[in-house]
Amino acid sequence: MSASNISNTSNSTPRATGYAFRREEGETFAFLGTQMTLKASGAGSGFGLIEQVAPPGFAAPPHIHHAEDEAFYVLEGEATFTCGDQDWAATAGSFVFLPRGVAHHFAVGGERPARLLQLNLPAGLERFFVEAGAPIDAAEAGPPDFARLAALATAYRVELLGPPPGH
Repeated sequence: MSASNISNTSNSTPRATGYAFRREEGETFAFLGTQMTLKASGAGSGFGLIEQVAPPGFAAPPHIHHAEDEAFYVLEGEATFTCGDQDWAATAGSFVFLPRGVAHHFAVGGERPARLLQLNLPAGLERFFVEAGAPIDAAEAGPPDFARLAALATAYRVELLGPPPGH
């Protein structure tokens, strides 16, 4: 099936059927100043997949996942990933694996946004981002509410270790 024949009228992941999303399709929301689009969720698969567009200078808070592994594939732009005591500069075409139980974070470098695919295995963590996020058309006012974020993170077995580097 060519991409031009792909059609999906729903923005939610079906449970028991195959599906296809175009680049702009999926449940889209804002999270900590990034734009996330849910492509796969535990509702229809054993993994979660999010397309994320993060602006230059974005940095994720250092954290540990206690329930899932996380991986990123860089589609556009550049980011530096830290996992334990290792740092990797990742550009378009790079793949980064971050195992559960190890502190990690990433920061977007350069002057362009980074577009990333974020894979979570097993599924479930993608719902944290949806719940902690905001509708994409709602303006995020002021700094993030880290107390609320920390409470949600605990419910999803994510341990926040502090604010993003440089904040």
